[in-house]
Amino acid sequence: MSNGTHRPVSELTATLVLAAVAMGAWAAWLGWDQHRDVQPDGSTTGPYQAWQVIGLGLTLLAPVYWAASRQYVVAAVLGTSAGLGAASLLDWSDDGSGLYVIGVGMVTVGSLLVTGVLSLAVSAWKRRA
Repeated sequence: MSNGTHRPVSELTATLVLAAVAMGAWAAWLGWDQHRDVQPDGSTTGPYQAWQVIGLGLTLLAPVYWAASRQYVVAAVLGTSAGLGAASLLDWSDDGSGLYVIGVGMVTVGSLLVTGVLSLAVSAWKRRA
């Protein structure tokens, strides 16, 4: 006997788990690298290298696929984006210029778009299969 609340509770749980996984992945890939690299010409880069950001993206493919293949598209999109947004906010909030807010917005919107497209594609593919 089901009271019809299983699906919303499962989706909420999936959203929270994905947010936690995204924050953990951010910490693992990007959280430890806090210094900027000074180039020979005096310019600075960083603090992240391309391989770190690529690693973060590849790491998040598995949980997003997992959620989307179970038709938890909203959880995949909102959980991952909220986790990355929160992690970037915590990581960058000590920036004195205040421009970190723009970066956090870009991370959040970018992850919404990418996980949205990926989740919809996986969900549609799994429904057809």
